[in-house]
Amino acid sequence: MKENIEQLTEQTKLLIEAGDVTMLRIFLDDLNISDVEDLIDELPEYAPLIITTLSLHRAVNVFRILDVPTQERIIIKLPGQKISEIINGLPPDDRTAFFGELKDQELQHRLISLLTPEDRKEVFTLLSYPEDSIGRLMTPDFLAISKDYTVEEALQYIRKNGKNSETIDVIYILDDKGVLIDDLRIKELLISDPETPITDLMDGRLISLNAPDPVEEGIKIFKMNNRVALPVIDSGGILLGIVTIDDILWVADEEYSEDMQRMGGTSALDEPYLDLPVHKLVWKRAGWLIILFIGELLTASVMQYYEEQLAQMIVLALFLPLMISSGGNSGSQASTLVIQAMATGEVKLRDWWRVFRREVVSGLSLGIILGVIGFFRIYVWHLIFPSLYGEHWIMVGSTVSFALTGIVLWGSLIGSMLPFILRRLGADPATSSAPFVATIVDVTGLMIYLTIASWIFGPLMNG
Repeated sequence: MKENIEQLTEQTKLLIEAGDVTMLRIFLDDLNISDVEDLIDELPEYAPLIITTLSLHRAVNVFRILDVPTQERIIIKLPGQKISEIINGLPPDDRTAFFGELKDQELQHRLISLLTPEDRKEVFTLLSYPEDSIGRLMTPDFLAISKDYTVEEALQYIRKNGKNSETIDVIYILDDKGVLIDDLRIKELLISDPETPITDLMDGRLISLNAPDPVEEGIKIFKMNNRVALPVIDSGGILLGIVTIDDILWVADEEYSEDMQRMGGTSALDEPYLDLPVHKLVWKRAGWLIILFIGELLTASVMQYYEEQLAQMIVLALFLPLMISSGGNSGSQASTLVIQAMATGEVKLRDWWRVFRREVVSGLSLGIILGVIGFFRIYVWHLIFPSLYGEHWIMVGSTVSFALTGIVLWGSLIGSMLPFILRRLGADPATSSAPFVATIVDVTGLMIYLTIASWIFGPLMNG
């Protein structure tokens, strides 16, 4: 694949440098639009020329799959006529997504002014919905028929109006007041007798989305149902538009990317990584790093508090990295599992107690496993190097074993409960990123370890 793109890039550069616009258009129009997108990524300086050279239909299809920063860079360098053609040629949902993410408000207003009054009204209507709502994703280009139609009348309507619809896979059925009452797949119409009333084909198993609902709800519904498109209705059941699976997949990918970035300890990136200026990338990462750094400073305070114990039993310091990593790993594991379960709808806010009980059992079990391994390791090292832990090796092993059990249990509870706390406060659970959980568990884990060490070695130290 990489070799193919490199070859296409070289061919494109040769045609551009030769100034053969006709051959360049033939060459570009013969490629898959995904290949043209790759060419634009490889040759960003020629992106406006590539879009201008393509036939209008293909130029629109390529433009619509580009990321918004690339779209913005290209659109301001296109000739005025081409800008108008591209903007007016975009499907309503893609056009709304583009306008909604434009940072330059002046550019947004200038582009919207190029639309027809009808399309302009349509854009303002779609932009009036909340940014992360189903309404922002829908397109008003759909096919809807009256429940009083026959199959033949429905097919005639599709032949006449289907060209302007986003998809003709599904036909929507309305009552006399325009309320959505059912939908039909095109297959049902094609295999039915032409004289069959539409009402005879209705099964009443309608699945729809509500315009104000968050996109996460739409992702869940699409995931649970085998549909290429779903209707969007208002509170009165009036059909407003449809959302197609390609838009849902696009948004789901963006949601996944944002969650991964937050779980990695950064703010969500608004642009592709390689397109983001370095100073913005630093700013996105700095906030979390500062918070985590301040949190980690507490570990120094904890160690200072137990300085006397550490000074008397210096061997305990050898296991500090082990304690920190074990607690952080168990917390990160639990946090990741719960966040993923929340994202897929498997776990709700009300399930916190069930999750808590499960993590008590699993965290305790994992802690005991690691504790036994830790004790066994100290025993083996004592046999090989008797002077390493001295006559108190059993106390060292017990301290490490009990501390690992407590720290892993604590890490599992913190990691699993933090997403619920954040969700309850109205924040994104993904914010409880692995580094954040690890920092909390690092500090508290040290306290657990050194407290247990004080209990076990207390008599020895006091003596």
